[in-house]
Formats: sequence, structure tokens, C-alpha cells
Amino acid sequence: MDGKIAQLKELVQKSKRIVFFGGAGVSTESGIPDFRSKDGLYNMKYDYPPEEILSRTFFFSKTEEFYKFYRDKLNSLKYEPNITHYKLAELEKSGRLSAVITQNIDGLHQKAGSKKVYELHGSVLRNYCLKCKRFHDAHAVFDTEGLPRCECGGLIKPDVVLYEEPLDDKVVRGAIKALTDGDLLIIGGTSLSVYPASSYISYFRGGKIVLINKSVTPFDSYADIVINKGLGEVFSQL
Repeated sequence: MDGKIAQLKELVQKSKRIVFFGGAGVSTESGIPDFRSKDGLYNMKYDYPPEEILSRTFFFSKTEEFYKFYRDKLNSLKYEPNITHYKLAELEKSGRLSAVITQNIDGLHQKAGSKKVYELHGSVLRNYCLKCKRFHDAHAVFDTEGLPRCECGGLIKPDVVLYEEPLDDKVVRGAIKALTDGDLLIIGGTSLSVYPASSYISYFRGGKIVLINKSVTPFDSYADIVINKGLGEVFSQL
């Protein structure tokens, strides 16, 4: 395994346009639960299944129930970036990493200092009024009770992609462009089971692909290097 990390370090040193594609496993070491593991959100018991709660239909039909779950389980303001977030920000600052593409909505990449981040599923840090379209920060939702309201009286909705909602075209185009132009793709902390996000890695046309994940993924056979370790253990050695 140390040999594989040594190979990764060599690839990083040689690369100029690294693209990192990450999932929930990037933030679990910050204490944020993932979705699909045995201790993840989808395996916790609620009055409604989390997949149903995090849907557009549920948001508009049972809004108060949505916000009870959302404030309880998706408030990332109380968490801090971990070594992986910081190492990625360092790689960007050094000129080697061109983009982070994330399926996470916690905003920890930006908190660590990353600038070019494509958030496929939106961010809890951005919220907007459904009536006047004014944007609000996360405190407008997490530091309030009941239904979060804008000054105009409109309901505030998180700028996250719920089930039954499409991804943002501009974000998707940016992510695909980064993948197309990249010379090293590092995939980390994702089971690659969420569609359509997982399908975008097929746009990578560069050199090597490195996959870092504790468990096997459907994409393992396509990667040049597979490291079945936690991201923190790997990135702390870069």
C-alpha cells in the first residue's frame, strides 16, 4: 500500500491540472455522517425515510418536517475541514490542482481555502427566497426556528439539489470542462453510485486515474491505482 501512495505522490508532483472528484467520504473525517454506510443517514430511523424527506415533493408538502430534519442533520456550520480539505487547497494554491468536483453540500472545501469548487448538489451555505429570489446565508436557516422567512415574507429554500430536481447546468458544464482538460484524476470518498454525478468521470481524457476509497466501487477496474484506505491517511502523506 505504501508503494501505491508513493506512486500517487510521484503523479501529483508531475501533474499540472489535477482534478479531484469527491463524495461523502471526504467529510466523514470531519465528523459529518455519510448517507449509505451502516451508520449513515439513510440507515437511521425517522418518521419518514431520509430519501423522501430530501425530495422536492416533501419540501413543499411537509415543509416544517423537512426543516426539522435539515437543521438536525445537515448543519455543517459546526464542523471544520480535515486534512484532505486542506491538502487539496494547498495543491490548488501550488498550481497543480485545477478543480475540485464535489457531491457534498457542506462547504468545507471553501472553508479550507479551495477556490475552484464545482458543487454538483449545491450548498447549505446558499439559500434563496422563493418569492423575491434574494440570497441568504446559512444562518438564515440554521439559526432560526420554524419556517425560515425572508424580509419580504417569502419562504427561504436551501440552494441544494433535492431528489426530483435537476443539477445546475452551469456547474455541470464547468465540472465536465475541468475533467476534459485534466491530466490526473483523483477520485476519493465516494461509492460512485449516485447518478448522474458519477457518470461525469467518463469525460476525463487525461493520464492516470487514482481511486481512493475504503470499500470497492464499480469503477475500480478502470482506475490505474486503487487505494483502499481512508482519505486522511493517504492525503496526510502527500
